[in-house]
Amino acid sequence: MPHDASLISTIAVGLGLAMVLGFVAARLKLPPLVGYLLAGIVIGPATPGFVADVALAGQLAEIGVMLLMLGVGLHFSLSDLLAVRRIAIPGAVLQITVATLMGVGTATWWGWNLGAGLVFGLALSVASTVVLLRALEARGVLESVNGRIAVGWLVVEDLAMVLVLVLLPPLAGLLGGDPAPAALAEPGRGIAVTLGLTLAKVSVFMALMLVVGRWAFPKLLWLVARTGSRELFTLCVVAAALGVAYASARLFDVSFALGAFFAGMMMRESEFSHRAAEESLPLRDAFSVLFFVSVGMLFDPMVLVDEPLKVLVVVLIIMVGKTLAAFALVLAFRYPLNTALTVGVSLAQIGEFSFILAGLGLQMKLLPATGQSLILAGALISIALNSALFAAIEPAQAWIRKHSPLARRLEARDDPLAELPITVDANLLRGQVVLVGYGRVGRRIARTLTEHRVPFVVADEQREVVEMLRSRNIPAVAGDAADPAVLIQAHIARAGMLVIAVPDAFNVRKMVETARLLNPSIEVIVRSHNESEAELLERDLVGKVFVGEHELARGMSAHVLARMALP
Repeated sequence: MPHDASLISTIAVGLGLAMVLGFVAARLKLPPLVGYLLAGIVIGPATPGFVADVALAGQLAEIGVMLLMLGVGLHFSLSDLLAVRRIAIPGAVLQITVATLMGVGTATWWGWNLGAGLVFGLALSVASTVVLLRALEARGVLESVNGRIAVGWLVVEDLAMVLVLVLLPPLAGLLGGDPAPAALAEPGRGIAVTLGLTLAKVSVFMALMLVVGRWAFPKLLWLVARTGSRELFTLCVVAAALGVAYASARLFDVSFALGAFFAGMMMRESEFSHRAAEESLPLRDAFSVLFFVSVGMLFDPMVLVDEPLKVLVVVLIIMVGKTLAAFALVLAFRYPLNTALTVGVSLAQIGEFSFILAGLGLQMKLLPATGQSLILAGALISIALNSALFAAIEPAQAWIRKHSPLARRLEARDDPLAELPITVDANLLRGQVVLVGYGRVGRRIARTLTEHRVPFVVADEQREVVEMLRSRNIPAVAGDAADPAVLIQAHIARAGMLVIAVPDAFNVRKMVETARLLNPSIEVIVRSHNESEAELLERDLVGKVFVGEHELARGMSAHVLARMALP
């Protein structure tokens, strides 16, 4: 029976080739996503042989973005988002501005007009959701302070791009493009009205999600979970995420990704949120691979031959200019060097919004065809190299601290929040618990310690958290606990116990080494992501490791009380 199998062939060939080339990349000690990108190039229209359906691949990739943002929302509560607003909002706005100006300046140097430069600069300013999440998840730092700041920063960027996509059509005529493409703009509507309408739609959407969704999604998951059907529960999670994403785009002009993110964040309020995250993980992984394949399909390798210098400039703006801008901004907000490097590297790539902006620019005759090719080349190269930048964070941090007095000063020992106030009772700084991290788990442990009158000192990277704790007369210091100076300020040398409540497998060993160097008899309790990581940490650190979140907080609290000889 004859039928069109373009969807089946696109998925089958795309995933099959991605598996083969991803395996080859892994064997060559390269990130597997390099293989996924190459698979897309091979089955794309710019290379001979089989050509997959580009339009279908793009829609499959969009599903991948939605499912990934669902996963982020399931691990990212509203309190996490609000906790990083002081750095994420101004940081994202300033970084977008700096990157856009770099793009406009470069485009002007190449002889492009202002409209082309603006679209080009905006496309280079916004990072890829998928790449960022995959990188943070692979390193186990998605739920860390650095991960929350990076994700919050990206959410602000997405909101900004929603406004840009709405405002570009009515502005096209002023910028030298098609004044009013019928499919993109409504005649007679002013810019102020368009902006007001967009802000109103986004505000209504967020209000509905925060008020109605916060009640409805946990209730829905609870009702479906009661049936005992695993497949029905998985279907409920995926259908809710995709349904909200589609409805938000149709009704409120919000991106699919942002709609799915808010759906996940509302499901986070349910006691079944961890199960929802686990059940949707296989689908998220499969469709995220299709995202990278679709990026490769859009790429024309000939641009590397025709415009090598321009490609190099684009890559430098994305991977050096944006990184340095974000790095400087985070340091200026008095966050630790490790946070500045992590956020800077997280944003050193571009992705899905960049492609949408480039396509819109072409449709409005603002961006030349060369501009889209350069944006795609920059995306492909920056995505492929992003993992290498993450691997370079630790050596870069050591080198900067060693060679830059300015960086050492900015890191902050003159920061009043980096030292305990002299008013803290000395009796509370002997035999106390040093609690690293005041997130969801840390707060529960601190509440238990307070109820049982166990003295403790909190070390947290977020200045807002430290300010809040001190306003409640709770001893706290600001900074990265992997820095020995932070633990010294928490009086680790006289502490009875070190409790690490942050899921930061990379820096845990540094914290424990510092603590045991200054206090050889100290007992250590650590939070972990999974059983295998927990086994490695227990073997290497000779400390107690807990896995999970709710059970983890209760278990860690009970262990602390038992070791402190309290009921």
